[in-house]
Amino acid sequence: RIYAEVIGYGSSSDAYHMVATHPEGTGAHQAMKLALADAGLRPEQVDVISAHATSTELGDKSETKAIKRLFGEQAYRIPVTANKSMTGHMLGAAGGIEAIALVQTLQTGIIPPTINLEQPDPECDLDYVPNEARHAEAPLTIGLSNSFGFGGHNAVIALKAYRG
Repeated sequence: RIYAEVIGYGSSSDAYHMVATHPEGTGAHQAMKLALADAGLRPEQVDVISAHATSTELGDKSETKAIKRLFGEQAYRIPVTANKSMTGHMLGAAGGIEAIALVQTLQTGIIPPTINLEQPDPECDLDYVPNEARHAEAPLTIGLSNSFGFGGHNAVIALKAYRG
């Protein structure tokens, strides 16, 4: 059975620092932008984002900035989920597991929560689906899965729910 299609991919390497992301999220922004372009999508077509979200001050702020820069005001209307809040960081397996979770989100319309989100940083002001899963109000069709790594390696896939 087919659950979803990979319709776009974007990667970048900002090489800002060996273990820190660029504070403005430039590499993350570029990878998301390239994934949308590869998929032939406009930002307003994205229904949900699976964030890289390692729960670090610098990382979460920079990813938030990248999302805001790409999506503009639409960023505040897109649920952003952080699977690592529940699984921990699975290192090399993280991207694959998070892609599978995003496929399930697109199929079921149930958006996983970002658990233990009690006092978000004021700069992290998007809809992070805090503490409880949420049923989407409308069918979810398009999702982005962000994976950012050491050395400034950034990869994003665009997934589309398969309804055939």
